[in-house]
Amino acid sequence: MNSTAPSWIRDAICWQVYPLGFCGAPRHREDLEGEGYGGADGENVVHRLRRLHGWLDHLVSLGANVLLLNPIFDSVSHGYDTLEHRRLDPRLGDEADFDALVAACRERGIRLVLDGVFNHVSDRHPVARRAIAAGPGSAEGARIRWAGEHPYGFEGNADLVEVDLTDAVVQDRIVEIMTRWLERGADGWRLDAMYAAGAEAWAPILERVRRAHPEAWILGEVIHGDYPAIAAGSGADSITQYELWKAIWSALTEHNLFELRHALGRHEAFLAAAGGAHPQLFVSNHDTTRIASQLADGRDLAAAYALLALLPGIPTVYAGDEFGATGVKEDRAGGDDAIRPWFPGGPDDVVTAAESADSAPGGPHHLNLLRPDAAPRILEVHRRLFSLRRREPWLAEASVSVREESIENTFAEIVLTPRGSADGAAAPLTLVLNLGDEDRPAPGEVLDAVSGAAMIDGVGGAAPGMVPAHGIAVVR
Repeated sequence: MNSTAPSWIRDAICWQVYPLGFCGAPRHREDLEGEGYGGADGENVVHRLRRLHGWLDHLVSLGANVLLLNPIFDSVSHGYDTLEHRRLDPRLGDEADFDALVAACRERGIRLVLDGVFNHVSDRHPVARRAIAAGPGSAEGARIRWAGEHPYGFEGNADLVEVDLTDAVVQDRIVEIMTRWLERGADGWRLDAMYAAGAEAWAPILERVRRAHPEAWILGEVIHGDYPAIAAGSGADSITQYELWKAIWSALTEHNLFELRHALGRHEAFLAAAGGAHPQLFVSNHDTTRIASQLADGRDLAAAYALLALLPGIPTVYAGDEFGATGVKEDRAGGDDAIRPWFPGGPDDVVTAAESADSAPGGPHHLNLLRPDAAPRILEVHRRLFSLRRREPWLAEASVSVREESIENTFAEIVLTPRGSADGAAAPLTLVLNLGDEDRPAPGEVLDAVSGAAMIDGVGGAAPGMVPAHGIAVVR
């Protein structure tokens, strides 16, 4: 265990929610058309955040213990165009709603992690407006990044102005905001677009936050690069494992498990490196096409779910995936809507909501499921796999390798071995993937098996001691 990492993340399993969509907020703020933005405290507030309370017991039943929220702070539209980090978005509620969510999470032993969008702000943010008015070369202008005489827009978006995280005033403000919400009950932060400013810019900020809150989890969003070096250089505990995400859906779609073997070799190297011990694992998130829409054959979802649940790291289920939610990300305005849908007030109403295709005017996209009739079976598979993970806690930091003599395009034996001396008494496990059309003999005692056909179509299964076609087996 990294000595600087909070002790509780070793057992962390996350359930991720994009609140603005999930809670049914309008896509855009109608109250921003005047001179100001947002009005006085309490004005235009709709208490939608409390919709999450109806889902917390579901989170626990899934085997998770961390609620990872995407943006909840005052913003113009999608949450990543922030107006004020010290105030909740009035489409979601107010500080009393936040306090109620913290209390509800505490009652159930759930940790709460927030999305920190500090790399850029809306061009309407007071810091951006003052900087733009003052211009480059001024004290106020130093708070943001510039492209010549123009504010630097994040990834080409003129309405998202990049902040200069090396500026001392900006660093003070970020530390203030992060500690403010940690003191109010949050347990950690996801740092959006951490890759943009780089590890050196974040290091002094996180050192100060860590000093005040040593048990806060810091997760950095990094898409490419040397993950462990970025974590070690910045002080982050975890990095988003996009390499493995890509390899999982690509290898399962193309039936090329050699690609997965390569990615798992990289994953093992990350785990063994300084700073790389606690990567965040996911098969979908708020920025990607959902895994149920990504795979060519829905039966192969069994393999994706098993990889997420059992590989070393911190697994994160994107809300809805556990029911087989679908959604394709598109490169256009509104292209994220389908992957950030509206959810009903509780899990028992998911199938009804998906079949009704209801969506409020101006609100989020409606929820879609791969197969509504399969949703209970997909949920049950998630619960079984994460239950196995809970019974074998050493998996969080296991060593991972692929048995070379086993590897085929559609078949692989992934060996998970206890890494630390404290886990030395635990016996290794083998996760066997079978993407082929025939059952295969398992290389040992089968602890659990999932047939993709049984999960999706409600038919079939595998005989004892076999790895189901388009399925998985966990073997000891």
